[in-house]
Amino acid sequence: MVERKQRARRVGATGPQGGARALAAEEADLFDLGGLETTTGYVMRRAQMAIFGDFLARFAELDLKPAQFATLQLIAANPGQNQSAIGAALGILRPNFVALLDELERRGLARREKSDADRRSHAVTLTDAGQSLLQRARAAQAAQEQRIREILGEEARESLIALSTRLWRGLS
Repeated sequence: MVERKQRARRVGATGPQGGARALAAEEADLFDLGGLETTTGYVMRRAQMAIFGDFLARFAELDLKPAQFATLQLIAANPGQNQSAIGAALGILRPNFVALLDELERRGLARREKSDADRRSHAVTLTDAGQSLLQRARAAQAAQEQRIREILGEEARESLIALSTRLWRGLS
């Protein structure tokens, strides 16, 4: 028990996210995972949790969650696109996307306007505040990608993206 507490203190002092996630990774190493460590879904989910934890720490001062950042990215890349198309492109269910967009609008980051092409739908654009926050968020995201490059190397990172995309599209 004393050794475990010492390890918790040592692990808690490392990493940009603090001790909880680092301790969880070390604790997992103490268990026989029954083969889970060799299954694609389990390993990818643990990697996703680690990446999201790192994302949340890096984006905390911006008050952005991953889905909000992705939405700002798509709106910036596709200004004037209707909200249903943006939600569908991100794989976010319509009711969830409406709530997400409501929050971005409430914060003054995005706006919906009646579409010129179809008055029944809403075209979505970023506000100046949304553009500004997105620029800061892109810098935080670039720093995260750099950290991933340091861990994996560029070639492995590109392979991971290509293989993950292949799985995503192949299983969808």
